[in-house]
Amino acid sequence: MIWAKEETLPRAEIEDIQLDKLKETVRYIYGKSAPYRKKMDEAGVKPDDINSLTDLQKLPFTYKADFRDNYPMGLFAVDKKELVRFHASSGTTGKPTVVGYTKKDLDVWLNNVARIACMGGATPDDVAQIAFGYGTFTGALGLHGGLEMLGASVIPMSSGNTKKQIMFMQDMGTTLLVATPSYALHLGEEIRARGIDPSRDLKVHIGLFGGEGMTEPMRDEMHKVWGEQFLCTQNYGMSELCGPGVAGECESLCGMHVNEDWFIPEVIDPETGEVLPPGEHGELVVTCLGKEALPLVRYRTGDLTRLMYEPCACGRTTVRMENLSGRSDDMLVIRGVNVFPTQIEEVLLQVPEIGPHYEIVVERKNRLDVMTITVELIDDRLLDSYSKLSELEQRIKKGLKAQLGLATQIKLVAPYSLQRFEGKAKRVTDLRKDGL
Repeated sequence: MIWAKEETLPRAEIEDIQLDKLKETVRYIYGKSAPYRKKMDEAGVKPDDINSLTDLQKLPFTYKADFRDNYPMGLFAVDKKELVRFHASSGTTGKPTVVGYTKKDLDVWLNNVARIACMGGATPDDVAQIAFGYGTFTGALGLHGGLEMLGASVIPMSSGNTKKQIMFMQDMGTTLLVATPSYALHLGEEIRARGIDPSRDLKVHIGLFGGEGMTEPMRDEMHKVWGEQFLCTQNYGMSELCGPGVAGECESLCGMHVNEDWFIPEVIDPETGEVLPPGEHGELVVTCLGKEALPLVRYRTGDLTRLMYEPCACGRTTVRMENLSGRSDDMLVIRGVNVFPTQIEEVLLQVPEIGPHYEIVVERKNRLDVMTITVELIDDRLLDSYSKLSELEQRIKKGLKAQLGLATQIKLVAPYSLQRFEGKAKRVTDLRKDGL
């Protein structure tokens, strides 16, 4: 099912819509936001200078630091009395990023989330169980409102309370799960530990996942836990841009379609800021179109991806962004080698003897970087066999060496030893500042 006609327009029509909205957005932001007006004046750009989509590159970038410098509402372009909703980022350090919505912003946002839900296979017949934490985090209320707009029934479970999550899935006939991928895996493990086969005993057949990235091996692991019938897609957004609703995977699973009539994506070289051609990997930059409360131009997301304009089998003509390969600020430099946690995850999830949960600790010992990866065994009987453990450890090290180009330390632990996360999983701890 396709929610909006704008998803199937010819490329020229999409770009005409974008250019009209971009001109209007730049005029609006220049007139309504003093911080933006200052940035544009310093860059020597006026609204009348924007006459084509390539002129977007004349505009200065917006950074997360701009939110911190103008906390809490200095970037807002409307009076507080025009706001109907506040949200804030889910970050755990420093001041949160505060965002706001007018009535129009809220309607546009939830309509875009309804599109994303449709892309992921949701229908008005679904019973959707939301296992995101409610509160100022945009994910829960965003998916809640978008699914209701679609016509689905919503169970606002919130995160945690796994026993009750399972009870409601059984008693309410849940068909669709909204969660982070890591919590969905944990939930599936707990269901199977209770002797329940999700593919046979439950009606859950769709997962709409967000809040953290999902690699293809992790999707394969999801099918092992929930069953082959389980269609799991991921969607993309962040509080600064609106929350969920920027992009999402369709049932063809070949990248996340961007709602281009409301967002213009670019990919840049994260070091130079140069805009890269389609298909090149770099940092995602997003311009929001038509937002009233918090318009954003060329926001540097820090997320690494590429843009694909080839036709999609689903019939949508909107550009697709490849599933994220990491974040520019998540990159670890280990002995001069660039390492992303997603690279490690891809290797680990291809080893049948270990589970999907892992932790990475980076330390500095004797002036050298040491990376230790702790992973859980699926069968704790392996702990009784030194030879089998040693063989498994060497096999994992070999796979990681081939992928990363450097040696790692592996620690194998019993099943269910590692912490489970109800929200975003914290996989990496960098202790190098504490050692020499």
